[in-house]
Amino acid sequence: MGRKKDGKMSAFRAEKFLVFMLFLFGMVLRAKGVWLEIPKSGIKCLFEDIRKSVVVMADYYVFWDEDYLNTNYTPRVSVKVTSPYGNAVHHQENVTHGQFAFTTSEDGSYMACFSTESSHDGGKAVTVGIEWKTGIAAKDWESVAKKEHVEGLELELRKLEGVVEAIRENLIYLKSREADMREVSERTNARVAWFSIISLGVCVAVSLVQVVHLKHFFEKKKLI
Repeated sequence: MGRKKDGKMSAFRAEKFLVFMLFLFGMVLRAKGVWLEIPKSGIKCLFEDIRKSVVVMADYYVFWDEDYLNTNYTPRVSVKVTSPYGNAVHHQENVTHGQFAFTTSEDGSYMACFSTESSHDGGKAVTVGIEWKTGIAAKDWESVAKKEHVEGLELELRKLEGVVEAIRENLIYLKSREADMREVSERTNARVAWFSIISLGVCVAVSLVQVVHLKHFFEKKKLI
């Protein structure tokens, strides 16, 4: 009875672990679908904090309503994607759809800005749909399956392995960011402490100078 009970507990734990891994798999592989409504002659941006050496892929497309369908005008947008240091990694002018893909070379926030300059008199806001994928979510698993001749359970295990590796890399990245922020905080605290000590020293020195000056003044006036 004891062994049977232990076997059931082990199976239950394995099932819970599998459910947990599938949950992580869904969270990590989830692509970000975003809708932006860009006003006439306006601009809107979205950004994401991404670590170095991560693959980023995105598709974007413009939607228009019946106001545009009844005219010969087709709404278009201009797209510019910049790195944390302001380097342009993608730039397109007056397009209705497009895509970009790149591997990040810097840690920080990558920003994608969409703008429109409508020349149509009755032009309204333009709606842009963006599907943004990063890291493991941007990997082409169909190509991997064909190239390495894997399918079914083996392919799912490969995906889970990729998820675990992505989580490990994210944890390492967050740990390094935490260490950097802790170092900055400690340096700031040290500077504030030294500034307080110097300020106190200046106050004491000024007080002593005032006392000496007043004493000399009173002695000169023969008041003391």
